[in-house]
Amino acid sequence: MSDLNTRMPSGSDVIQRTDEQPAFSEDLLESILCTANIAAAWKRVRANKGAAGIDGMTIDDFPAWAKDGNWPRILSELRSEQYQPSPVRRVEINKPDGGKRQLGIPTIVDRVIQQAIAQVLTPIFDPTFSDNSFGFRPNRNGQQAVKQVQGIIKTGRRYAVDVDLSKFFDRVNHDLLMTHLGYKVKDKRVLRLIKRYLRAGVIDNQFYSESREGVPQGGPLSPLLANIMLDPLDKELEKRGHRFARYADDFTILVNTPRAGERVLRSISRFLSHRLKLIVNTVKSHVVKVSESKFLGFTFKAGRIQWHPKTLLKFKQQVRRLTNRNWGVSMQYQLFKLSQYLRGWINYFGIASGYQRCVDLDHWIRRRVRMAYWRQWRKPRTKVRSLMKLGVHVQAAVACGITSKGDYVIVSSD
Repeated sequence: MSDLNTRMPSGSDVIQRTDEQPAFSEDLLESILCTANIAAAWKRVRANKGAAGIDGMTIDDFPAWAKDGNWPRILSELRSEQYQPSPVRRVEINKPDGGKRQLGIPTIVDRVIQQAIAQVLTPIFDPTFSDNSFGFRPNRNGQQAVKQVQGIIKTGRRYAVDVDLSKFFDRVNHDLLMTHLGYKVKDKRVLRLIKRYLRAGVIDNQFYSESREGVPQGGPLSPLLANIMLDPLDKELEKRGHRFARYADDFTILVNTPRAGERVLRSISRFLSHRLKLIVNTVKSHVVKVSESKFLGFTFKAGRIQWHPKTLLKFKQQVRRLTNRNWGVSMQYQLFKLSQYLRGWINYFGIASGYQRCVDLDHWIRRRVRMAYWRQWRKPRTKVRSLMKLGVHVQAAVACGITSKGDYVIVSSD
């Protein structure tokens, strides 16, 4: 068994544990470090790809590093509780509203360990989570949450309590989170390991800072810890008889009247502040008609799911970026990246109603692509020659190639 536990994870013979009993035993750490679980963790981390952590090790570098005798050393340190997680690397990504979201990128080694922990703890905690929680859970997704909100609206609830948690992932109270973990995880070694991950710190522009609160987004364990932290909120809302849907820290409650909504907003804000030590963003949290609400990029009009205006704005901004002639890449690569983005976008936002809006967007995207080609050709003789290759009659090609009309006018004409 010891030989198996020190073997390099290969991704073969992967199994997923489903029993809950090990959570209450003293050898939960061994369930996390068993060969099959580590192999499954490595397979998932490799599939997710992602950037390197502070040590610079990439996904491709990890197998050779592990086979060079390093992985047995990591296992030994984990079992003897000598292992110290590395600080996460702080990066920022753009948010749809124009702000910045901070992510913490762990090293590949820490990603594998966190994933192994998550695989063991998820079957223990997930069955007890609320049916109204859809974020980062097996067989659940954001589309299901949106459709649930739509179903609640159809029962006659016309007002939404949109609650925005201010920097939720940065403000999770560690002591409170560890208390909730301790209700089911009785292996103290696992609890201490998770606490070391919470306190590992952050490297931002080569400067180290301690992490006394928060669960940095970017690690495989963070989504599960976030759901554990917010599960008491779900249970409180259910106890009060509210109809709602939650995806991670984004949730909305449906009520009958504005007055009821204001009352719910005040009481839930107090609960979040006093019981969970979280802060509600009073500027972004409000009670609105469902047609003015925003949930996971959607809004709801006449009982139908619609794209929120900000969602459509962000979509067009991204298409403009992908069809920009100044990008400095080939048209073939531009079209590949555009197609990739469009497929991903429609796979998620395709649940919205609005056939005519899709037709209009299709025409607009085609014009953007034609304009990218047109601008790339630049010189009149290149435009004429390229149009003729596409089968355009020579007189029409020359007329278009030497015209003084603007690019948008040319590509929009039949």
